[in-house]
Amino acid sequence: MNHKKINAPTTTVTHNLMDFSEPTGNIYESVVIMSKRANQITSEIKNDLSTKLKEFGTKNDSLDEEFENREQIEISRYYERMPKPVLIAEQEFLEDKIYYRNPTENKDKFKF
Repeated sequence: MNHKKINAPTTTVTHNLMDFSEPTGNIYESVVIMSKRANQITSEIKNDLSTKLKEFGTKNDSLDEEFENREQIEISRYYERMPKPVLIAEQEFLEDKIYYRNPTENKDKFKF
């Protein structure tokens, strides 16, 4: 996932509910699709952040010593300023960038 090319808003935007129900025909199905995509985005961001912050890990377990690393602070600030995963998933759904399918609907189509 390329975080620099995300064009999702960083704050909540009010949308018409019909915009979300048009692709699937059901608003609840659309919400489920967006929530599953938001969970995927969350895990991708978490993995990316943890790999970047592993470089700054210290091997001594002393609680008395706290190190402030400027690079670590900048990385944390970057991820704090990013749009929330729900907003990214919502933008992807509205731009039709999410692949989804309903397995219950496909069963009837492929009967022999």
